[in-house]
Amino acid sequence: MPEEKMPSVYLLASKRHGTLYCGVTSNLCSRVSLHKQGHFEGFSKAYNVKMLVWYATFPSMAEAIVREKQIKEWKRGWKIELIEKMNPTWRDLFEETCGTYIE
Repeated sequence: MPEEKMPSVYLLASKRHGTLYCGVTSNLCSRVSLHKQGHFEGFSKAYNVKMLVWYATFPSMAEAIVREKQIKEWKRGWKIELIEKMNPTWRDLFEETCGTYIE
């Protein structure tokens, strides 16, 4: 349900084992759609980080923010392990999660 707002932490990648970006949002589909469209200037656009490779939802935005901060402090190898537990082939989860959502 793309319009449904739910606090989420997500990881985007440029490719398998490529550049990673960690973010937090109240609307996963909308936020990832904006990344895919190149809407955000900065890191994700500069490094072409557009594939949704991992995400988790939380009951509150405060909990999501705590988790995002934890993951941002992690070593790269730990982030890769997290991704591969949910998504061993590093497929882009956007379409199966959000459909063809465009904001």
